[in-house]
Amino acid sequence: MTTGLDETLTRRALDLVLRETTEMAGSVLPVPLEYYRDPANLESELALLRSTPLAIVPSAQIAEPDDFAVRSVLGASLLATRDRSGAARVLLNYCRHRGARPAEGCGNASVFTCPYHGWVYDPAGRLVAIPGAEGFDGVDRAEHGLVELPSEERHGFVWACLTAGAEIDVAAHLGPFDDELAQWSYGDYGYLTAQEFESGVNWKGALEAFAEGYHFPYVHGNSTIGMNTVANTMVFDAFGRHFRLGLPFNAITALRDDPSGSWDPRDNMGIIYWVYPALMLANSPFGVEVLDILPAGAPTRCVVRHGFMYRTAANSDEDRLRYQSVYERVHSAVRDEDFAMLPSCGDGVRNGQHEAMVLGRNEIAVQHMVRVLAEELAYDLAQS
Repeated sequence: MTTGLDETLTRRALDLVLRETTEMAGSVLPVPLEYYRDPANLESELALLRSTPLAIVPSAQIAEPDDFAVRSVLGASLLATRDRSGAARVLLNYCRHRGARPAEGCGNASVFTCPYHGWVYDPAGRLVAIPGAEGFDGVDRAEHGLVELPSEERHGFVWACLTAGAEIDVAAHLGPFDDELAQWSYGDYGYLTAQEFESGVNWKGALEAFAEGYHFPYVHGNSTIGMNTVANTMVFDAFGRHFRLGLPFNAITALRDDPSGSWDPRDNMGIIYWVYPALMLANSPFGVEVLDILPAGAPTRCVVRHGFMYRTAANSDEDRLRYQSVYERVHSAVRDEDFAMLPSCGDGVRNGQHEAMVLGRNEIAVQHMVRVLAEELAYDLAQS
C-alpha cells in the first residue's frame, strides 16, 4: 500500500534496513533486447514524448520578467521566457522569416533579434519590428510571432507539449502524483545550474540507472552516494504511471536506539521520483537533482540534462559556493560513475545475441518503468 511522505515511510525504510532486505516485485522480469534497440520502437517513443507534457525548465531559472533560457529538446530549439505580465511561455526558437534562432543561451532580455535579418520579437513571442518593412507589405506582424507551444507552470517547473496546438493539462498528466509533488514546494527552491552531455546508451536504460540502489557498491563504492546510502534497500510506491523510491541513509539506524530523532523521510533517505516519461527528481536534504534523459537520434544514444535546485535560499556567496560544491559532487557521480559504466550497457544491447536481459525482483522500480512504457507503447514484453 502506498503511504504518505511522513513518518510511516521512514518506519518502512528502517524496517527494511534492520531486516537487511528490500521491497520486491512478484517475480523476475525478462526484457527483450529489442525493447531497447529496435529503431521502430524509437519512432513510437519520439511520438509519445512529443505529445506528453515535459518539464522544460525550472520556474526558478526564469524567475523574473524578461528572463529567458534556450534549450534543445528532441532536436527542437525551445525558448522559455517570463513575459512582462509574469507569465511563463515556451516558444519555438525559430524566426518566422527564414528560420534562424533569435535567442541563444540564457539571461534577461527585453527583445530577441534574429541574427540573419534583424526581425525582433518580445518575450511573449510577438513580432515587434521588421527591418525594411516596406518589403513586406501585407505581412501582419500579429500573425507572425514565434510559434508558442502549449505550456503550463506547475510545481516549480514550466511544462510544455512539443506539438503546437495540442492541449496540456499537467494535473491530469500527474494524476495521483500531483498531490505528492505539491508537498515539496519546488516553486520556492532556487535554481543553481544544469549541465548536458550525450551518452551511448538507450534513454530508457539510462533512466533505469536512477531507479535502484542495487548498483551502489559497485559503481559508487568510493563516492558519497555509495558510502552514505544503504545498498540494495528501497522503499517503492507507484502513483499511477509515476513512482517514488526511498533510498535509506546509513544513519537511519540511529532511530532504532534514539527514537527522539527526526522521523521526517526527507531527513532519512534520498527520495527519487520518476515523473513519467523522462524525468527523475532526486531529492536530498540540500535540494533536488533534476535529471532529464531523452533519445538522441539513435536507439542506443541519449542526451542527459543534469541540473540542481537548492532547498534553502542562497543568501550569500558562501551559500552559493556550498551548493555548487554539492552539485559538483553529485554531477561527478552521475557523469564519471553512472555514465562511465552505462555505455557498456549500450554496447551490450547493440551487440548482444541473447534474447533478453533479466530484471530482478529487487529492481521493483525498474520493472515498473518497463511495464508502464511497454504498455504505453503497445510493446509486447513476451516477444522474443
